[in-house]
Amino acid sequence: MSHLALPPFPHPAKLRTTPQHEHMERHRKLHGRRMDAEERERKKEARSVHKKAQFAQKVTGIRAKLYNEKRFKEKAAMRKTIAEHNERGNKHANDDAVADGAVPAYLLDREGVSRAKVLSNTVKQKRKEKAGKWDVPIPKVKPVADDEMFKVLKTGTKRNKAWKRMVTKVTFVGDNYTRKAPKYERFIRPTGLRFKKAHITHPELKATFHLDIIGVKKNPSSTLYTNLGVITKGTVIEVNVSDLGLVTTSGKVVWGKFAQVTNNPELDGCINGVLLV
Repeated sequence: MSHLALPPFPHPAKLRTTPQHEHMERHRKLHGRRMDAEERERKKEARSVHKKAQFAQKVTGIRAKLYNEKRFKEKAAMRKTIAEHNERGNKHANDDAVADGAVPAYLLDREGVSRAKVLSNTVKQKRKEKAGKWDVPIPKVKPVADDEMFKVLKTGTKRNKAWKRMVTKVTFVGDNYTRKAPKYERFIRPTGLRFKKAHITHPELKATFHLDIIGVKKNPSSTLYTNLGVITKGTVIEVNVSDLGLVTTSGKVVWGKFAQVTNNPELDGCINGVLLV
């Protein structure tokens, strides 16, 4: 009995000349496109706006929320693109601005500046000043965990109450502070870690002064630490600068200014900081 000779199986690479997802591109290359293809695409795109609006009116529930969020982002991007391509209304150079009276020869070719430019520059300057007002020397600080900040104190006859905490970092406590009775005091701030003065460097004068602390403005790690007056690296404190003789533009003496702590006070045994000017 003779066996029929089967043809050799073709290599897999020869079976598939184009990737599976490119049938439309392949068909277009082989057979071309319709004569009115571009016009049909244009009309389809024009109609899509109405279809989207119709869908937005019908859709409900979570799908509506997701769809509206997506459309909002698309519209915002579109508005931004249109704004970029639009011509600016306020011209920087104003040819109509003619100076009154005689003008010196060296100013004849100078262009007049419109009021719009002056206004925009003023607004930009104000924004810069506002942004730079709270520009601190150490912008990013490693947060301090509660385990590192507080030590658990067990109290009671059987030592089963563990609601008391002892602060292990440097703190500032005002002169008018009155302690609660030890039985009811939840946060204990040791007297050995309480500081009242700090070494503050003036960045422009390049000089360091030993100034009194007025209070803790902001501890970046936590609001609780701010309320407790805990001073760690990056904390903004208020210091008494009345001895420095700083005055405002109106001539008033500046009494208190903010400074940022630049060292780890609990390790160094003193508070070093930079004045925010």
